[in-house]
Amino acid sequence: MTTAYGVMDAALGIAFIALVLGQVLSMVRLVLGPTPGDRILALDTMVINALGLVVLLGIHQGVQIYFEIALLIAMLGFVSTVALARFLLRGDIIE
Repeated sequence: MTTAYGVMDAALGIAFIALVLGQVLSMVRLVLGPTPGDRILALDTMVINALGLVVLLGIHQGVQIYFEIALLIAMLGFVSTVALARFLLRGDIIE
């Protein structure tokens, strides 16, 4: 009979493996992406996967500071994606 901790550890392990696999596949798309748009989407996906990994680490360790770090990563990822897309479309970031 499995305990609640065993089920939680198994779920965290499966989620961790899925996010790491997604991160690796995003890195492949970043390197092989034929267009700059593909590369921007790969970077944005990598930010989302890193966010998920930080949240999983926070759940696993039971420390709440990781959730604040995840918020910072989300904000920086959004701003950097918008800035990079704007730079590629217009050639400058600030008008």
